[in-house]
Amino acid sequence: MNEALLAVVVFLPIVCSVLMPLVPWKRERMMQFYAMAVVLITAGLVFFVLGNGSDAEITLFSFAGGLRVCFHMDGLSRVFAALISCLWPLALLYSFEYMKHLSHRAMFFMFYVMTYGVTLGIAFSGNILTMYCFYEMLTLVTLPLIMHTLKREAILASRTYLLYSLGGAAFGFIGMLFIIRYGIADAFLPGGVILSPAIAGKEQVLLLVYVLTFFGFSVKAAMFPFGGWLPKAGVAPTPVTALLHAVAVVKAGAFAILRLTYYCFGIEFLRGTWAQTFVMVFVIFTIVYGCARALKETHLKRRLAYSTMSNLSYILFGAVLMSPAGLMGALCHMVVHAVVKICAFFCVGAVMHQTDKEYVHQIDGFGRRMPFVFTFFTVCGLALMGVPGLAGFVSKWYLAKAAVENAHPLALVGVLALLVSAMLTSVYMLSISFRGFFPGKTFDYSTIEKVSDPNWKMLLPLGCFVVAVVVLGLNSRPLVDMLTQLASVM
Repeated sequence: MNEALLAVVVFLPIVCSVLMPLVPWKRERMMQFYAMAVVLITAGLVFFVLGNGSDAEITLFSFAGGLRVCFHMDGLSRVFAALISCLWPLALLYSFEYMKHLSHRAMFFMFYVMTYGVTLGIAFSGNILTMYCFYEMLTLVTLPLIMHTLKREAILASRTYLLYSLGGAAFGFIGMLFIIRYGIADAFLPGGVILSPAIAGKEQVLLLVYVLTFFGFSVKAAMFPFGGWLPKAGVAPTPVTALLHAVAVVKAGAFAILRLTYYCFGIEFLRGTWAQTFVMVFVIFTIVYGCARALKETHLKRRLAYSTMSNLSYILFGAVLMSPAGLMGALCHMVVHAVVKICAFFCVGAVMHQTDKEYVHQIDGFGRRMPFVFTFFTVCGLALMGVPGLAGFVSKWYLAKAAVENAHPLALVGVLALLVSAMLTSVYMLSISFRGFFPGKTFDYSTIEKVSDPNWKMLLPLGCFVVAVVVLGLNSRPLVDMLTQLASVM
């Protein structure tokens, strides 16, 4: 029963979403109820499976040579599936209000709900072949979301996203072939699936393949120099950019790298090699580079996009430490960043929705007229900085702790990068809050009389996210214990 439900939770939103543009809805609210029902039912089934289906597995297709497309649930898939299932219903509710003035809403919600199913497919993939298939499907279903407005900027951004993704797919395909050839092709195993006798004398080739595959999957994780698509994708509607930059696409890239490192090649094979050093250099550089670009950027969503580029490399930094503590820190930041950043993007989206303003210098005084939105944004900014008592501090603490305990000489350089990033984050995030709340004594508030907080459909998700940020910061022990136990099997 639980094995079958693994397939149901993946394909239910994919199949049901196809009906949205086909059914002649008499009222748009009926379509919204339908979309929300599909997402909530799927999320409920996901949590039922997570609670009752220990190590469930189902094979969908089998091919010659022992290859198969299958779903399997382990600790890593539980974390990713639970994360997206908590965030997606709230993101959908927010999108109902945000999208009401835009056209082609049925097509939008079709792809929006479909993306949920595809992302669950990545989470529950039982082997590298299945993950690769759904990983590329994610590119196809998110592409129409980026180009939804059909404006010139959106089309150019979608073209850039596609080109980057296709390049990353090529490198990912190389890695998949080598894993199938030299490993156990039909599973993800803690410690890796590469067979030592099969690679005798070919170790350097396999290390090169790991590096190429790492860079291939790092395209979606927006690591330098392959993150150029991310700021450009900000032209999409905010519900899309929030998913791209906080939940689905970028986290799928980080998730794939965790699978690649800990469950395919294995840290015993990789640790201490030139491959570890090589990818760590790029990861550490991206942490600082993303923050520096965010500090310089004046467009609100692009500033947060560069911030995402930096914070995704926090997760990758934990991954390339290649230790159980590093994996635990990476997973902790994956959870924390998803909650914090989706809230920050939705705050910026609320400002743009209510005022049509997109740049930092245009938001003077808005904090007085939009107190809820700007208070929520400020909490997110403090969390990204790593202020104690908020969720961001927890994940950064465990990443830094893992780096200090690590034997690699670059690990301490990574700690320094985390500190520099925290200082830069305080500037580029809190400068927005400061301009919103304190525009200056001479500011004329009559120029923003019509500015106000959005309605409950936007504020409720924001409030839920902020509560989660505070709760995870003050009571992180359950999450930390669960992730520590997951990582200890490496």
